[in-house]
Amino acid sequence: MAAVRLCRCRCRALLSRVPGAPRALRGLAAGPEVHFGFQSVTEEDRREKIFRLFFSPPRGDRPQRGNTTQRLLRHERFEVNCVSFSCPYFFCSLPVYQVFESVAKKYDVMNDSMTLGIHRVWKDILVHKMNPSPGTLLLDVAGGTGDIAFRFINYVRAVRERQLQRKLKHHQNLSWQEIFENYQEDKSDSLGDSQVVVCDINREMLKVGKQKAQHLGYSKGLSWVLGNAEELPFDDDMFDVYTIAFGIRNVTRIDLALEEAYRVLKPGGRFLCLEFSHVSNPLLSRLYDLYSFQVIPVLGEVIAGDWKSYQYLVESIRRFPPQEELKAMIEDAGFFKVDYENLNFGIVAIHSGFKL
Repeated sequence: MAAVRLCRCRCRALLSRVPGAPRALRGLAAGPEVHFGFQSVTEEDRREKIFRLFFSPPRGDRPQRGNTTQRLLRHERFEVNCVSFSCPYFFCSLPVYQVFESVAKKYDVMNDSMTLGIHRVWKDILVHKMNPSPGTLLLDVAGGTGDIAFRFINYVRAVRERQLQRKLKHHQNLSWQEIFENYQEDKSDSLGDSQVVVCDINREMLKVGKQKAQHLGYSKGLSWVLGNAEELPFDDDMFDVYTIAFGIRNVTRIDLALEEAYRVLKPGGRFLCLEFSHVSNPLLSRLYDLYSFQVIPVLGEVIAGDWKSYQYLVESIRRFPPQEELKAMIEDAGFFKVDYENLNFGIVAIHSGFKL
């Protein structure tokens, strides 16, 4: 039996030195101190639990909350019995990837079912809060299905159309032919050089997004990039706006994702995060918990045939830092004028910050 003790630093290098450690754990970033014990097994012992993870609560952290969830992960000749507590740092990137790969095709349908369609309103509010103008360069992270990107394009097109209408009103003395030619020339660039880059770590989610874009007729000003929020494949000071909607709670290290957001934004650029948060009203909070844990997994099983993935999604919401704590993390990443707006009593919140 080999054992290794890990703390909040990245543990990839340490795990790689331990004989027999599966790759599934080498990308792990531990929050509280974690003790691993494991040994290799034969095929006959495959179904036995080989890994045991013990958590020592980190000093100074907020109290542990929520239920413990056990997830069984298989990797070659190993089985991992992962115990996830409400620590915002502890995630295993492999199962998160598998969750979204399994739900990608039913993702939009499940969003409508889980939120009764209200997620569409929340996303509209996010884009209106962004208020992009023609020429804006947007990076939408964890936006594989394209919901924010399509709204951004529609919004910019509407702004561009209003600009053209105002321009034509100021040219009343022009001939019909001149007005027509000017209008056609300006309308050919309906986005005014705006661009949106959708970045997602999951190929299946990007595939669904591309199919939706093709079906809805979105092509110009839109690109798709496979990438990790914690290590974005973009240069410094590149984008005007960075958005992440219902994605930041699923990254392994929120602090690294925020640092990357700060890095790729231009000076004066804006960070916007739409995410499930914490309900302040005690009665509503209890009803929300009842709905989340008793109804959403059932919907996941009925609609997508996947109970466990939606159970994970619910628990990831409960593990996510509350509004004030996330605000402090965004400020720690270097952003200024950080604030947030609660929607529907705090079921979701929009956090905003600027790179100055």
